[in-house]
Amino acid sequence: MLEKESLKLLFEALEELELGFQGMPEFNSPCQLDAIRTVLLAVATRMQDNFPYPHPLYVGQMLKPPHPMARLAYMLSMWINPNNHALDGGRASTFMEKEAVKEIAQMFGWETHLGHLCGGGTIANLEALWVAGKVKPGLKIVASQQSHYTHERICGVLGLPFAAVKSDRFGRMDVNALETMLQAGDIGTVVVTMGTTATGAVDPLPAILELRSHYDFRIHADAAYGGYFTLVNNLADATRTAFNCLSKVDSLVIDPHKHGLQPYGCGCVIFSDPTVGAFYQHECPFTYFTSDELHLGEISLECSRPGAAAVALWATQRLLPYTRDGEFATELSKSRTAALTLQQKIQADGRFVIPFAPELDILVWTPRAKSASIASQLAKDIFTEAAKKNLHLAIAHLPIEYFIDAHPEIEPDQDHLTCLRSCLIKPEHLDWVEDIWQILQQVNNQILTPKLLKLLTPDS
Repeated sequence: MLEKESLKLLFEALEELELGFQGMPEFNSPCQLDAIRTVLLAVATRMQDNFPYPHPLYVGQMLKPPHPMARLAYMLSMWINPNNHALDGGRASTFMEKEAVKEIAQMFGWETHLGHLCGGGTIANLEALWVAGKVKPGLKIVASQQSHYTHERICGVLGLPFAAVKSDRFGRMDVNALETMLQAGDIGTVVVTMGTTATGAVDPLPAILELRSHYDFRIHADAAYGGYFTLVNNLADATRTAFNCLSKVDSLVIDPHKHGLQPYGCGCVIFSDPTVGAFYQHECPFTYFTSDELHLGEISLECSRPGAAAVALWATQRLLPYTRDGEFATELSKSRTAALTLQQKIQADGRFVIPFAPELDILVWTPRAKSASIASQLAKDIFTEAAKKNLHLAIAHLPIEYFIDAHPEIEPDQDHLTCLRSCLIKPEHLDWVEDIWQILQQVNNQILTPKLLKLLTPDS
């Protein structure tokens, strides 16, 4: 199950790496192999206590295995262990990071930009909102109710006012609600989510850009999850149009450690206006001394950062360029196709309610029942029983309003529904949809018996 053949290439690459340091006096670090072996095998045993994240039957959280290229390049760089805070600590990997970030920026149509890698989407969003607070001091940051919870938390850390904008029944930002809030004149930045964590919903960026022509505010795009979908060719028209507008935002974040095939943590923040780098200016008398070029530590809030992440990303981009007709985009499009295929199977069953079609590769659904509380309990039961058959789903709590149109007869005895959620993030999921569905059907038939449904459905 775990790919091991590629490890043979690591030894060859280490020999090549070592050639770059010829002429240095010989030095070998002590290596107690027997002791290391004992502990490493203990680590392997402890790590067995995990869900099978790499396997296609795992469709729960947003966990995508790194590409073998990324794993190998990351491991290779660890023999150097560069620190990309300054050229002094990560010379080669610094230039690789700049090249890698440039390719991400070009993916969104930006030739001029300022950006860098960071620990993940949370830190990337923190930096973007920190700059937003500098550009629009004292004004509110707003994001939809379905945006990631860290936006509100980040604003608390930064001391910036925050407000949530109502979401529509598709889990997207409600543009009318946003305009009502904008009329107060106290909003400085609107966070547009390009793929929410719960459902993969994409906020209506074109309409929000239209509002910007009437109101003075910045737009920050949280594309941590969905950003790479800008490359695929099988999005719905409205979603495609939203992604085509990303070149017009002021800043964006994307997580290469999600759909970018990288190990955790590898996030990225990019600004369309390089002059915001002035907010980062600082002096350090002991760090930036080997080069007059811009050091990455001079345009980031984080100090020490792993050069290995940049090396892995750079290598993966060389192998799989970001082109709309290339292998990377083709593999990513399979994830959305898998979500649409599973949607069709669930809809055809008749025992479930899907509130809306997946915009990316996340699908949510819940059993048909008399009330929200009953449907929620049935979803939890299916989740538990599916895991016993090695099919690992996730659950999400969504507002009851999302289901009124698709299931108008349901009794809203609580304000939310617990739903089943599948994140079909791996391209292999497309080949495994039938296996996933067969296991689901076994569980569905076990839990949703005809007798039970007669008692619990609204028609009884």
